[in-house]
Amino acid sequence: MWKFIVGVIALIVILGGGYWFLKGSGSGQTTTDTYGYNQTADSTNSPQATSTDSNPSNSTNPITITKNMKAIFHTSLGDITVEFFNDQAPKTVENFVKLASEKFYDGTKFHRVIKGFMDQGGDPLTKDDSMQARWGTGGPGYTIADEFGTAYTNMAGTIAMANTGAPNSSGSQFFFNAVDNHFLDGKYSVFGKVTSGMDIVTAINNVQTDANDRPLTPVVLKSVTITQ
Repeated sequence: MWKFIVGVIALIVILGGGYWFLKGSGSGQTTTDTYGYNQTADSTNSPQATSTDSNPSNSTNPITITKNMKAIFHTSLGDITVEFFNDQAPKTVENFVKLASEKFYDGTKFHRVIKGFMDQGGDPLTKDDSMQARWGTGGPGYTIADEFGTAYTNMAGTIAMANTGAPNSSGSQFFFNAVDNHFLDGKYSVFGKVTSGMDIVTAINNVQTDANDRPLTPVVLKSVTITQ
């Protein structure tokens, strides 16, 4: 009898051990989010976008960038024409043209305006007023590499990509330099300059804002037209 009892106990131990092994190695285990989605915006004078999505672009249709390609920003205050710096920031230009061609920017707002500094836009979350608490954190779902150069810097009238403050963290958000901001050189990819409509850049920079640097009267980027 005692041999039978010992055998039953041994069988229970073996089966029990197998159950816990399978449970411990199953799909119910938790994983750690490594993307840092919960970062908050920096309140200092820097054109930061706080989205840190790190997925690469899945585009299978590369954009052909020509030497004379330009972008016309149709804003609620007027048009701004930008000439691209294809030689200094080709991938940045390609990304912007791709997003503009997909109408990604249509209906977005300039969500951060600091007088005597810059005008920032390009966040898709700004299309939804109910998402206002998260404005400044949106992006296209991927990031692109920085492209720095010495030929074109953050002088008044240039356009550059905003980022999280970390290397290679730009996505869709951009800013117009309202004045010379050379302390930003080597930190943000400068990819174009205003050739027409600098008065509109200045007008945006002079709008009244709240404590969070958001325009009290929305400044909307209605659409972006890419021209040759």
